[in-house]
Amino acid sequence: MSKWTDIRDSITGYLKVDDVTEEVKEKVSQAILDEILPPIEMVVDDFVDKLKQQAPSETGWCRIRDGIVLPLVMQGTVYVVKVVLTKALGAQASTPAMA
Repeated sequence: MSKWTDIRDSITGYLKVDDVTEEVKEKVSQAILDEILPPIEMVVDDFVDKLKQQAPSETGWCRIRDGIVLPLVMQGTVYVVKVVLTKALGAQASTPAMA
């Protein structure tokens, strides 16, 4: 099986539940951080590197798009998702359980 199939199956396994508990939400968040984001981040970084290499040969708005806008949007999105999930998992760990 491919890596993508393994990732999809693990996430699908977490999402097939009758009751969405805090534990399930934490497992899904951790799976996204551990299994989904790293390959996406690698692909985004490779794409951004190619964009930045091509940017000097572009002119006008296309140069700004390739050199600044697309890299910022793509890498920024990955960064924000990673930070939010990491902080949410950290906040859950530091919050005492209610009885």
